Amino acid sequence: MTPSLTARMAICWSLFLLLTSWIGDTHAHEISIAEMSVREVATNDYVWNWGVPGRDKPISQDLSVKWPEGCRAEGAMVHCGPKGLAGTLSIEGLGTSYSAALIRLTRIGDTQGQAYTLTSSKSTARIMPPGDDLRPPWEIGVTYTELGIEHILSGIDHLLFVLSLLIMVGYTRKLIWTITAFTLAHSLTLAASALGWLTLHSAPVEATIALSIVLVCVEALHKQDTFTRRWPAAVAFIFGLIHGLGFAGALQEIGLPQNSVFVSLLGFNVGVELGQFFVLGLAWLAYRVVVNSPAAAKLRHASLYGIGTIAAYWSMTRIVALIAA
Repeated sequence: MTPSLTARMAICWSLFLLLTSWIGDTHAHEISIAEMSVREVATNDYVWNWGVPGRDKPISQDLSVKWPEGCRAEGAMVHCGPKGLAGTLSIEGLGTSYSAALIRLTRIGDTQGQAYTLTSSKSTARIMPPGDDLRPPWEIGVTYTELGIEHILSGIDHLLFVLSLLIMVGYTRKLIWTITAFTLAHSLTLAASALGWLTLHSAPVEATIALSIVLVCVEALHKQDTFTRRWPAAVAFIFGLIHGLGFAGALQEIGLPQNSVFVSLLGFNVGVELGQFFVLGLAWLAYRVVVNSPAAAKLRHASLYGIGTIAAYWSMTRIVALIAA
């Protein structure tokens, strides 16, 4: 590879970091969820409404509902036939302003209710009649796996933390232990928070996540053999606990179906891991391209300075927001 080509690649990589970080500053940890409440007020008669919009216009302008056969909507009321609200319900428009929709259905005499999550790739839900089993576990698992993948790919700060660890450790045996420690840690706090065993406000979590990126970038630029460089798995585990709380914040917005908490939690976590390994795979391909280039060291430093600068900006804005709250 010629020096001029390497220089062009370095410029492109820096622009890519700036672009993704600009997008990620707004959408880090955010899955845009539209919530819909459906409540039975009389036999086979339901009142429904959208929740608080995540955008500056009503949700109904972005999404439209197609009710199951035998049901007809009249404003905020839905009247269904003898079998009640049962059959295929679909939502059109997912994937643009809103990436998913959470439907909460409460029937007369049902204290727990039912929850259905729809995404752009699966925009229909099979509403079962009262007393019947809900969706099969595999279907719930697939849905939450898709949501996990979407969250990690849109959570740019999570990805930048993983990439900064990768740049510091390199493709060595230490990387296996480092990523394993990070995975184990965020899985623990994700589960604990999603199940209600651990609660922490999102503002300090978001600020700490940004600071964790800054720390890894600074340590990766050190020439001395620091604790972080000697024991990257320990540092990944400590900060992985915080990142898991960030994942849990998104999962709490989506909600967990009462009858399949374990399956949905496992599916979401698997999705996060699949998305993470996908990004690591892309990084490995980029590494193979530049590893033998004379400018590889300069590209490494440029990447760390770029990631660190972005994370420092996030840290300052999030700390200011935390103090001002």
